[in-house]
Amino acid sequence: MLINIVTFVTYGVDKLKAKKQCWRILESTLIGLGVIGGSLGALIGMQIWHHKTQHNVFRFGIPFIIVLQITAVLLYLILNSKI
Repeated sequence: MLINIVTFVTYGVDKLKAKKQCWRILESTLIGLGVIGGSLGALIGMQIWHHKTQHNVFRFGIPFIIVLQITAVLLYLILNSKI
């Protein structure tokens, strides 16, 4: 949960920096935050801040990461169920 909040705020900060034409957060950092568990925060941040929505790496990559993470959790639950 905390990683999603951090990721959401990071996307907002990067959007603010983009508007002010300041030093930016690396795209690899933004994607990396999604990979390590902040994918939902990234997706919500993209929608709320209208940030990175035109970049295919983000537009398709973040939802793909979410699908992979959900799949991994489901597989874990299936393979470790005691049924």
